[in-house]
Amino acid sequence: MRFKGLDLNLLVALDSLMTERNLTAAARNINLSQPAMSAAVARLRAYFGDELFTMRGRTLVPTSRAERLASPVRKALLHIQLSIIARDVFNPADSCRRFRISLSECVTLIFFRKIVDRVAREAPGVSFELLPLSEDHDELLRRGEIDFLIMPESFMSSSHPKTTIFGERLVCAGCPTNKRLPRRLTFEEYMSLGQVAVRWNLAHNPSIEEDFLLQHGLKRRIDIVVQSFCMVPPMLSATDRIGVMPLRLVEHFDKTTPLRIVDLPLSLPAFTEAVQWPAVHNTDPASIWMREILLQEASRMSSRGDESQELKRSNFIH
Repeated sequence: MRFKGLDLNLLVALDSLMTERNLTAAARNINLSQPAMSAAVARLRAYFGDELFTMRGRTLVPTSRAERLASPVRKALLHIQLSIIARDVFNPADSCRRFRISLSECVTLIFFRKIVDRVAREAPGVSFELLPLSEDHDELLRRGEIDFLIMPESFMSSSHPKTTIFGERLVCAGCPTNKRLPRRLTFEEYMSLGQVAVRWNLAHNPSIEEDFLLQHGLKRRIDIVVQSFCMVPPMLSATDRIGVMPLRLVEHFDKTTPLRIVDLPLSLPAFTEAVQWPAVHNTDPASIWMREILLQEASRMSSRGDESQELKRSNFIH
């Protein structure tokens, strides 16, 4: 089909080329033969009057014209998919929708497993693909390649809609046999102890406590850097190291890896987890339904936490 002289099928080819940056992979992605994709590239070049791609080895390098086309083409295709091709009515009980969600191991353990259990009861055909946090999460959202991003709100951009789902309390944790971890930890003691730091694979985003110290020109003693909060407990076992962890995660590990916790001697900003979704999905009925599930379960978790967290915390402190 042509629209003002442009074969709209070529936009699908262009989007695949921009995503894969490889002719063979792009052709496979949209079920075209390699000669057919090569012909599509030639027709795209003729229509737009631009080379669009140059070759660097086997990699396609887009021109500035192709880069400018990428975002509006992707938005147009997503709009067609969500507003024209998709059904107007979303029935969770009958849906086979798969949600792609980028989140941390910590959020998976303390929160998202509740979502999985609930959805299995209410919408058994709905499935999930859980992906690790990525440095290019904004690009993944822009291209609609993930349905949701769940991470600390302070690391999110303002390019897509988002909402806070729950707050978390950060505490200082150590092995129960750690004799250097006092009941009340002073700032000087905190800075002198060897620490296990979390970086989440986000090289340009330090953790909340690390960012706080850097802003004040301070540098703590870091013995080990790990990629998630879930890797902290094994690194504390039978050592004098300490680590900063969310209290809910400490509670989760209590049966398998008990930890001793004390208050952090730092005035840290609020630690809140938020959910973000592509702007183009804002009115998608399936996305709206999932957002409601996330917010409802987060509210229930927070209510239970408000009632029991202080009592549990008192049991952890020795």
